[in-house]
Amino acid sequence: MSQGCVVGVDIGGTKIAAGIVDSQGQVLTHQRFPMVAHSGPDAGLAAVESAIQAALAKKSPGCHPRGIGICSPGPLDPNSGVIINPPNLSCWRDFPLADKVSKKHDLPVKVENDANAAALAEARWGAGRGYHNVFYTCIGTGIGTGIIFDGVIYHGRTGTAGEGGHMGIDPAGPRCGCGKRGCIEALASGPAIARRAQQKVRAGAVSKLTSMAGGDPATITSYMVGQAAAAGDAIAQDVVKETLDLLGYWLSNIIDLLEPDVIVLGGGVATMLVPYIDDLRRRWSGACVNPWPDRIPVVVARYGEEAGIAGAAALLA
Repeated sequence: MSQGCVVGVDIGGTKIAAGIVDSQGQVLTHQRFPMVAHSGPDAGLAAVESAIQAALAKKSPGCHPRGIGICSPGPLDPNSGVIINPPNLSCWRDFPLADKVSKKHDLPVKVENDANAAALAEARWGAGRGYHNVFYTCIGTGIGTGIIFDGVIYHGRTGTAGEGGHMGIDPAGPRCGCGKRGCIEALASGPAIARRAQQKVRAGAVSKLTSMAGGDPATITSYMVGQAAAAGDAIAQDVVKETLDLLGYWLSNIIDLLEPDVIVLGGGVATMLVPYIDDLRRRWSGACVNPWPDRIPVVVARYGEEAGIAGAAALLA
């Protein structure tokens, strides 16, 4: 993407974020719109089209879009641009999104899994820039991951590789939304952190979390856990320690499998864990077959809520 700009579109189950991104990965405009995810394929496409048109209306006179990048929850086929059957986008089943959008705008359109796209943006322009092999994880409501080898997304045989959030680390663990048991997503995502804290408070633990939640343990969030832990609350700190144990063990497996040049952490939970990165790294000692896990840097992602827009644009870089 040596010249011009790209329209980046980030589709979620309830919202669409769209904007204009320049050749250096700078998000120049950023707007949010509702996504119509459960009213049929035409309604979903119309919502995406409205977001694209709004983004184009905000572009500067010197910006000449050279393509449209779209990231979406999977499963999808990045080669054909077909959305297969994402659970949170029931409007689309085997829907040729790239082809539909391309015909409307007469521009190249690429479609990619949202975590893969964000990983590419971090490798091209963000915290992973300058590294050949990047492992990216977004830890928030779920845990998404992307693998970049020599600047290229690793897709696997059919385009569905890289689902590190559904790597099981406990066969007797809680059932994940994907149907498996003991996925790291079911154990260390934001909702999982909140559930562990809620259980401790319901069991009678004395914690600042009780007052923060207005006396209702069901309203405790992972964000509250982070705040309470930073304030010295012992129960919240126990939950954070358990989370670090789980993530540390999971990442030790990632290191033994991939040995990336860098690990990039994104997402709201990752932001909460920034003060504990050294603690996380210490958990690799004795947990890795790899003799040099301490040589792998762990860095915080450049892109926050704009990760999807930047990632979508990176597809056209």
